[in-house]
Amino acid sequence: MRIDRIFARLDREPEPPEIAVPGMSRTRKVLFGSTVAFYIAIVWLVLVSSWLVLLDWKVMLFRPYEQWPEVHAFLDYFVVLGQRGPTAVMIAAWLGWRSWRQHTLRPLLVMAASLLLLNITVGAVKVGLGRLGPHYATEIGSAELFLGGDIFPSGHTANAVVTWGILAYLATTPRARRWLSVISATVALSVGATTVYLGTHWLSDVLLGWAAGLLILLALPWVEPTIGRAEAYLFELRDRWRARRAPAPAVPGSVEPVSPVVVPSIRPLSDAAAAREAVGAGGGRYASTRPAQHLPAPAHLAPRPHTSRPERAPVTPVGSRRPPQARGGNGAHAPHPAR
Repeated sequence: MRIDRIFARLDREPEPPEIAVPGMSRTRKVLFGSTVAFYIAIVWLVLVSSWLVLLDWKVMLFRPYEQWPEVHAFLDYFVVLGQRGPTAVMIAAWLGWRSWRQHTLRPLLVMAASLLLLNITVGAVKVGLGRLGPHYATEIGSAELFLGGDIFPSGHTANAVVTWGILAYLATTPRARRWLSVISATVALSVGATTVYLGTHWLSDVLLGWAAGLLILLALPWVEPTIGRAEAYLFELRDRWRARRAPAPAVPGSVEPVSPVVVPSIRPLSDAAAAREAVGAGGGRYASTRPAQHLPAPAHLAPRPHTSRPERAPVTPVGSRRPPQARGGNGAHAPHPAR
């Protein structure tokens, strides 16, 4: 399908009600600060190999996947809800439909900004700390840091918090926001716990993943002005693209001037001349009953003034050429009686 048809279909949709953009309220700022403190505390406890690292080892050696093997097959599929590829496609399809209906690119841009922040923040910490996962641990009781791993924090958990939490963040009614918040929190907590059950992450990895994803959702109001400018820029590019594809309108004065046609001047005819024209057009019983038309002189003849003719005495009608018959019947003219 052509892009111009997509935009044309988008323009025919009904206008949505005004959508309120969440602001950085006081409560949100308090939550953001508390989450930052929790994030720093988890990183510090892992760096110093504290009791949290020992708890990681106890859970790993407990091997939950061997304790409850009957749910292993189901949780292998359930953990896909935290993978970035499948979840991004599902959420992007839903947000794309919303953008279509609401005449705005904000839902898709919010998702793009969230995933970009997620890749930058979580990816930087993963590479910087380089922690190995439980299946690749080398020393019992060690934090397994700076060994070239990429397991801390849990990307599955952080991605589940962000991708499913965006639905609650973009909700347009308080009721929908409450329900979507409960659903997204349940999915995010379940995905994190599933990675611990499968032995792919330490417990501290999941705790830091929850905090990392929540920080991105709480910080989104600070990114809203940039999202608004990006949306305006994209619509401006669309308008320019449409203007280039539209046919150029006719500019006044661009058509070549047409040379004027010389029309000979028409002089009015006198009443006598008009009568002669009417008689010359045909007389007698076959004469036309239409009024005489003022016809212009031919263009190649020089016009000359019409001279009036002197009036003549009325002419008596001419009689028949046959000689009158004599009353007597002998062919001679009968003499006129004398008076």
